Amino acid sequence: MANTVNDKAREAANKGHEALDKAKEAGRAAVDQAKDVGAQMMDKARDLGQQAVDKTKDVASRVGDMAGDTAKNVGQRADNLAAAVGERAHTAADAVRRHGPQEGTLGNATKAVADTIDQTGRYLQNEGLTGMANDVGEMIRRNPIPALFVGIGIGYLLARALDRS
Repeated sequence: MANTVNDKAREAANKGHEALDKAKEAGRAAVDQAKDVGAQMMDKARDLGQQAVDKTKDVASRVGDMAGDTAKNVGQRADNLAAAVGERAHTAADAVRRHGPQEGTLGNATKAVADTIDQTGRYLQNEGLTGMANDVGEMIRRNPIPALFVGIGIGYLLARALDRS
């Protein structure tokens, strides 16, 4: 009878060890499965993050393109406006020539004024505001000190004019 009890105890202990081994194996499998699910979730999160970055870059690129197009359109309109002003200056020069004195000192002055207005009109038509801006920039690069003094003078006059208002 003692042997039967010992055999049954050993059998129960073996079954307990087998159950424990099965539980350990099931726990390891659960941990492995959790790692796999976590890795898959990280991959999905990384993919979603990359998609968000790509979409943000795309939107930023489109906004930049739109801003560039808008700036180009504004520049083109400004150049067109300058060309229109140049055409009107040409018309004004013709009017000064027709209605001003034709002879003598006043005739010479009228011709000089009309020629200057005409040259200004042609300059505006040919160069536009873009060309004018480039010419002013070049003049400032060639003559920085006088340009600085002119800027200070204009700033002073503007400040005085705004102070009186």
